[in-house]
Amino acid sequence: MARPVVVQKFGGTSLGTPARITRVARRIAASQHAGYDVVAVVSAMGDSTDRLLTLASRVAKDPTARELDLLLSTGEGVSAPLVSMALHELGVPAVSLLGFQAGIQTDRRHAKARIVGLTPARIERELAAGRVVVVAGFQGIGDEMEVTTLGRGGSDTTAVAIAVALKAHACEIFTDVRGIYTADPRFVPSARLLPRIAYPEMLELASAGARVMHPRAVEIAEAFSMELHVRSSFHAGPGTIICSEEAIMEDRNRVRGIAH
Repeated sequence: MARPVVVQKFGGTSLGTPARITRVARRIAASQHAGYDVVAVVSAMGDSTDRLLTLASRVAKDPTARELDLLLSTGEGVSAPLVSMALHELGVPAVSLLGFQAGIQTDRRHAKARIVGLTPARIERELAAGRVVVVAGFQGIGDEMEVTTLGRGGSDTTAVAIAVALKAHACEIFTDVRGIYTADPRFVPSARLLPRIAYPEMLELASAGARVMHPRAVEIAEAFSMELHVRSSFHAGPGTIICSEEAIMEDRNRVRGIAH
């Protein structure tokens, strides 16, 4: 009998140091030991994307979008094999895949590509072989094997698209906050953690600048009714479920949040 699949996305802060990578690997291993097949989608480590942009600016005044995409995609290309190595160190079989190896097809708009197809055959084969699959987020492949990136926050979109393609049991977004709040807790100390929020409300917050979720990821989740579970990489807690309005009908008339 096939094991249920869980997709877990880990952001750059969660992967910022070797110790944090090991911590992420332990969390992934715990999910596998609990009876799940796990696909982990990873962002670039820490501020490595910003450092790559700075490096590019020191070499060229106006680098082309194509070359920037090829450069920036290397950030996730570093973190994915490191997480896989950390899993091996824990005795967990794992394999890392770049976006194109994971079957992520995009249009050809550099720096803001959109996923147009996803063929998860390689992911499914690796899961069937008992391996955790670690996918480099934020990237895909366009026409003529052109490497593309999905824009800031694109790893969220990668995770949701893979979860939909695999008909995953769950899609968990691990970040540096405990979930979705009524306002940014850094500026509003009285902000409350929301146990649930509907897709349209989350999309409104994301489009207004709330940085916890990428708007495109929320759009895909809503279109395919994929619930998202936003949780902290650093603290235990229930986090926030992003789901349909019907699932939280009793709260639909409340003001849910303010973006800053």
